[in-house]
Amino acid sequence: MIEGGGEPAARGPTDEQLVDAVQNGNSEMAGHVYDRLLGAVDHALYRVFGRREHDHDDLVQAAFEQIVLTLSRRSYARACSLQTWASTIATHVAFNALRARRRERRVFDRDANNVGEPEPPASSDLERAAGARADLERVRWLLAQMKPERAETVFLHDVLGHDLAEIALMTRVSVAAAQSRLVRGRRELRERLTKEQLMS
Repeated sequence: MIEGGGEPAARGPTDEQLVDAVQNGNSEMAGHVYDRLLGAVDHALYRVFGRREHDHDDLVQAAFEQIVLTLSRRSYARACSLQTWASTIATHVAFNALRARRRERRVFDRDANNVGEPEPPASSDLERAAGARADLERVRWLLAQMKPERAETVFLHDVLGHDLAEIALMTRVSVAAAQSRLVRGRRELRERLTKEQLMS
């Protein structure tokens, strides 16, 4: 048993065992939960912001607090993997932070758009890269202005690559509702992009 069963033991507890442990108040499993889900949480936060923010560790902690809370409240239906569930919660935490920053930016940086700083000369490759980064940043801010359920559905599907069935499970709606949110979210994002381009 010891000789032949090394690999399963090295993997640690299963998702089911971790969930049961959290729901039963077993604090000894906290380290296993963190180790198992850190990659999914970190990846989701990075994809929302496009970089590791100055408060990245705080966002990771906030995501794990929500993960443990939802597991303790038995909100996790076990219909998708624990990593997928964690990714969804981290995405939700990240979008909340993004919306909060948008509100702060609107209050404290009202004149930011009126300041025109000349860009240094750059090669065409650098210009394209800078343009792509600017476009992604613009999309992130526009998503932060949308209804949360639409923005998160678009992000989960088009950026993180989850299919509609997974998104329905993660967000606890029907597949039809998830599809409706995706269609409406994409349409709203296109409209906001068009409006912004006409105003610029």
